[in-house]
Amino acid sequence: MREPRMYDLVVDTERARTGRVMGRVGGYLQLRPPGGGREWDADPARVRPADEDERLRAGIAERRLPRAPGRRPA
Repeated sequence: MREPRMYDLVVDTERARTGRVMGRVGGYLQLRPPGGGREWDADPARVRPADEDERLRAGIAERRLPRAPGRRPA
């Protein structure tokens, strides 16, 4: 598996959580839930790419986010 890049959607297999890669600090990936929320640190060795079903669920969660006035949907 290739090294996850910024904004990749991945699954933290240690916590069974899906998140977007927001950065890297001290050898850990910083992940944020697709619908928003608090970031957490994940061991890159325990992270895998999200599968199709997980990507679809994440897309739904992200589309439910409130939009700033005047902001167009993605």
